[in-house]
Amino acid sequence: MNQQPRPTFTYLGHATVRCDLPSGEVVLIDPWVMGNPRCPKSLHKFDRLDAILITHGHSDHMADAIEIAKRYQPGKVIAGFEICEWLSSKGVKNCSGMNPGGSQEVLGLQVSMVRADHSSSIDDGGRLIYGGVASGFIVRLRGGYTFYHAGDTALFSDMQMLAEIYRPELAFLPIGDHFTMDPQQAARACRFLEVRKVIPIHWGTFPLLTGTPPQLVKALEDLGIKCEVIALEPGESY
Repeated sequence: MNQQPRPTFTYLGHATVRCDLPSGEVVLIDPWVMGNPRCPKSLHKFDRLDAILITHGHSDHMADAIEIAKRYQPGKVIAGFEICEWLSSKGVKNCSGMNPGGSQEVLGLQVSMVRADHSSSIDDGGRLIYGGVASGFIVRLRGGYTFYHAGDTALFSDMQMLAEIYRPELAFLPIGDHFTMDPQQAARACRFLEVRKVIPIHWGTFPLLTGTPPQLVKALEDLGIKCEVIALEPGESY
């Protein structure tokens, strides 16, 4: 059986992921790059950027969205409706707001916004404003390969429904604890999602984020869950 073509994923630290599509386009998920202490400086710039996906309004996920979008002029910036309205008011072009349950197409990808259990607010010059609901994204390529970026979330049992509907093969799951799932909960998320591979995100950036990839490996083993942990350091690709 031929393997479905999939993106090359480069971990830029925290929850920021660069996706180089088989067709050459580049998608950036959660654009916290220049201000991200974990992102290597060599990866602060892009040769091209065709689309941006933003899971929620917190600054450690979208602090550089305006600067990056204005510099590279991606064809589409996808986020929740309120975030897109705010970005548009700041001069960002090509915003395409949506809400959980909906899907839209960009670059031949089907991008579905799904639930996350988390808060969302936007830092507007030091003033916090409403950022809509937090979300995750499930992305399906033309060939069928499907991956899930959970954004920031707690564990929730409806992840089983995401498995039934979308059948993702790979999940980017937060493991840091305090603000999101810890490794033990993330292991259960792998079971709910029925994914074969997981890339841990949202860990190691701040002292509060105590969860680690080895803890996720152990939690999966303890639960008897067969799921490969792809532990990327910032700058590494899968």
